[in-house]
Amino acid sequence: MRDAEARVLDAIDEAETVNLLAEAVRVPSITGSDAESELQHHFARLLTEAGMEVDVWRLDLDDLRQREGFPGSEAPRVEGYGLVGVTEGGEGVPALALQGHVDVVPTGDLAKWEGSDPFAARVSGDTLHGRGACDMKAGLAANLAVVRAIRRAGVKLVRPLAVHCVVSEEDGGLGAFGTLARGHTAEAAVITEPTSGAVITANAGALTFRLEIAGRAAHGATRQEGVNSVEVFWPVFEAIRRLEAERNRDIPAVFGDNPLPYPIEVGTVRAGDWASTVPDLLVAEGRLGVRLDEDPAEARAAFEEAVLSIAHPWLRAHPPVVTWPGGQFASGRLAAGHPLLSEVGQAVADAGGGTPPEAAAPYGSDLRLYTAGGIATLHYGPGDVRFAHAPREQVELSELREVTRALALLAVRRCGVH
Repeated sequence: MRDAEARVLDAIDEAETVNLLAEAVRVPSITGSDAESELQHHFARLLTEAGMEVDVWRLDLDDLRQREGFPGSEAPRVEGYGLVGVTEGGEGVPALALQGHVDVVPTGDLAKWEGSDPFAARVSGDTLHGRGACDMKAGLAANLAVVRAIRRAGVKLVRPLAVHCVVSEEDGGLGAFGTLARGHTAEAAVITEPTSGAVITANAGALTFRLEIAGRAAHGATRQEGVNSVEVFWPVFEAIRRLEAERNRDIPAVFGDNPLPYPIEVGTVRAGDWASTVPDLLVAEGRLGVRLDEDPAEARAAFEEAVLSIAHPWLRAHPPVVTWPGGQFASGRLAAGHPLLSEVGQAVADAGGGTPPEAAAPYGSDLRLYTAGGIATLHYGPGDVRFAHAPREQVELSELREVTRALALLAVRRCGVH
């Protein structure tokens, strides 16, 4: 086994791995776009070249939307593809799946990006910049580099190793949902989301909400004849902030020093249709953090009670309308005492990364779908999530190297060698 591990580590081509990352970043695979499917087919070719048995299929969106547990979606979508590669010759269910999503969030204001091109994959010293570099194409590059190194080293695995590439993670998890519905599974999975050297064993959830606040229109010159929906939204926003404080009073130790693991945020607000008219409708959308092990239905009920019980004369007569469109992320966690945690920790240490701390993340991910499907799952991957979704998105190439080495050891140990 030690000889096989050494050969696989020696077979990792660091320059090639950086090139894989740069190639992926240059594909503008925004959630729901044609480029998302383009990148899936690109990775399918690479997995085939790496000697894997590859399954590429078009997601049956109508069927998936009708299935129990459908995780919702936010981006308009007319198609999507699933992609799974499995090493040849192994026996039984894959001992390990390395999973990552190909989609990225929109770029925002291009003027805020240095160099103006978010998809240029610009390298400066040890850092690669670009949309998706951190979240999570560096993780995808690491996954593929592991498979290539095992093949290049001539190591034959006893049990299969799988690579799952999914779409639509950013807006709910449709791709992971479709992959599991297809019948793909594994004994354990590592999702290579950015973790800053930690091992993430639990995720809070996040539910997308929509609020409609009614007002009464009037000419701006006679505004007292109307009711401004922006003004009456303010007590609703204050109620949301009170609820947020209440839901974050008792924080599980696994969140460390994070003071707000279950945030509630209003992300968009739209009101009015004419500058000199009192606006009669405000629409606000945002996300509600779901506590660990909390039923999402209970989280929804708590939110609705908070915004529907405000002591305000207008709101009592015209209560906010609450709906739940878009992504619906439940919480999830690795079962306590599962050996995957120690196995990953040992692989990281043996690859030279020291002993990684265990932590939990305040955001939803595909982890909850995999654990709900009976697959022991955690996060470990290159990057710092604070750079995700931002115009400064970047990843340190030294982290990419360290994670790739640790995952290679984990794969060889979990799957075994002939």
